[in-house]
Amino acid sequence: MYLIDVFKKKLNLPGPADALPGRSEPLPTASHHFVNSHALKGPYPDGFERAILGLGCFWGAERKFWQIGDAVWVTAVGYAGGVTPNATYQEVCTGMTGHTEAVLVVFDPAKISYAEILKTFWESHDPTQGYRQGNDVGTQYRSAIYTTTPEQAEIAAASRDAYQAALKARGLGDITTEIAAEPPFYFAEGLHQQYLAKNPNGYCGLGGTGVSCPLPTGVAAG
Repeated sequence: MYLIDVFKKKLNLPGPADALPGRSEPLPTASHHFVNSHALKGPYPDGFERAILGLGCFWGAERKFWQIGDAVWVTAVGYAGGVTPNATYQEVCTGMTGHTEAVLVVFDPAKISYAEILKTFWESHDPTQGYRQGNDVGTQYRSAIYTTTPEQAEIAAASRDAYQAALKARGLGDITTEIAAEPPFYFAEGLHQQYLAKNPNGYCGLGGTGVSCPLPTGVAAG
């Protein structure tokens, strides 16, 4: 019975009355990016944009974006879209905070467009799986796009529609990705930042659909 109850919690988002209380102070985290040494929390260069994305276990997800190259200024992992303030990794994994494991991507729009960031996002995971990615099951693994501007919201919706058409053409299912205005982003503990750069043989459960994502109509590349 206990295992059944735990599994149910992992597949149901908690309401404010049910979520863990969290804490008022941010968790200790790394100050600088392990790969490129840029400050994790900024300040970021003028004119750069932020993307906040959930696509499964954030260890492998973050690596997808720092590997883009110098168009991406910094990446960081954290928790977003839930209820519990400043939750720990262990708390998020209970399913009782409501958060998804998320990646913050700070990028130079003169070198790469938001639509191209989303192309990497879509192609790096399976956005049709609901509260899971492969063998990773739970609400913290859900697919999510948290937009930081109205323009991002429009591009995200157009990008989703373009990818849905591509998936449908290949006989695949409906996208379950949550698209919403940005909630608080809570930086994860230091050991999780750039985890796969520190642990090259570490776990990565991401797997895409194998379907290429077209840029949405009317959206230019960077």
